[in-house]
Amino acid sequence: MQASKSFRLHIGIFGRRNTGKSSILNALTNQEVSIVSEIAGTTTDPVEKPMELLPLGPVLFIDTAGIDDTGALGGKRIRKTMQVFDRTELGLIISKSDEWGEFEDLILKELNDRAIPTIVVFNKNDLVEQGTFQKKNFSIEKIPVVTTSALSGFGLLDLRQAILNHAPEDFINRPCIVSDLVGQGEMAILVVPIDKEAPKGRLILPQVQTIRDLLDYDAFCMVVKERELREAFSRLNHAPKLVVTDSQAFLKVAADTPPEIPITSFSILFARYQGDLAEMVKGAMAIDRLKPGDPVLIAEACSHHPIGEDIGTVKIPRWLTQYVGGKLEFVHHRGHDFPENLSEFKLIIHCGACMWNRREMLSRLMKARMAGVPLTNYGLAIAFSLGIFERALQPFPAALDIYRTGSANI
Repeated sequence: MQASKSFRLHIGIFGRRNTGKSSILNALTNQEVSIVSEIAGTTTDPVEKPMELLPLGPVLFIDTAGIDDTGALGGKRIRKTMQVFDRTELGLIISKSDEWGEFEDLILKELNDRAIPTIVVFNKNDLVEQGTFQKKNFSIEKIPVVTTSALSGFGLLDLRQAILNHAPEDFINRPCIVSDLVGQGEMAILVVPIDKEAPKGRLILPQVQTIRDLLDYDAFCMVVKERELREAFSRLNHAPKLVVTDSQAFLKVAADTPPEIPITSFSILFARYQGDLAEMVKGAMAIDRLKPGDPVLIAEACSHHPIGEDIGTVKIPRWLTQYVGGKLEFVHHRGHDFPENLSEFKLIIHCGACMWNRREMLSRLMKARMAGVPLTNYGLAIAFSLGIFERALQPFPAALDIYRTGSANI
């Protein structure tokens, strides 16, 4: 089974048109992933290519349209390229050796402002006359520089090694999803309702990733549906360290779990794993400030077609409306699209972002923070609106302290 995108190092390939970005991608992957042409502007939408880059592991290359594209259509392409910065964890700037200028400086500034490690690649060295190479000194900024020719293969091994050397530390030593809360040799019970929107015969991604995390760290794992939880407790001769539930079953699981056993949800685990739990706890506390008529943005990474009692379009709006005591104005966005003007919203409620890498979720938190709008996620919003917030935060003492001390000012 292929690794999901959330576990892959996202490598963004940026530059002007016709600098060889697509040729570099094809050469690195040994496949014709992107169409290559002498005509400038061949790449339109971002092109993604997953691969295994050993010994680093799974990566995702993202080829982008030229940052210097022109015209109305070119402007749309540039906006798509700018969105890729939100999920880039390692940036490659592709330039001809004699053409570094304002566009490359713009890309470099964008990457630097986001603290994204960067590699400068001077491509097409076989077409550049001797003596016209870029004189800019990158050593002051400690940015590695590689000279390549995608056509001849020159420098590609050096570029591959530079990628391996400059993978961000927080990708290599990523924190656990749940195993640190359980411990080696201890047990977690995972409560997994069969979700109608999950593919037939499969668990949804956060559940699979949580199970794998527990197994990787030598913890025990029992998986049950919500109606089987009480029976599961009766069969154990040793209490589990933690119960993790789908957020939609929070009330029943809280009622069926002895009070001395901590509970939380998959979504809250992913608030910590993919985002910033402390900031999202404060975001959930902002629900108390909502008034009837307030606009609320519900953002979901997945672009599935909602059916029946969909959590984002039906259940969360219903629970929040009941909590606030009046109708709220809900706006829904899916996929990588995100409103440019966030300041019009009183609250943003995001899914767990299990399909993304952490960088994109942190980018959205940053944008919300800059707009002065609190952001939380599905699990935290559900626990708060159902009145079991404190119990759902029991496994996270620092987050629980934020709630108990009322430190919700943003």
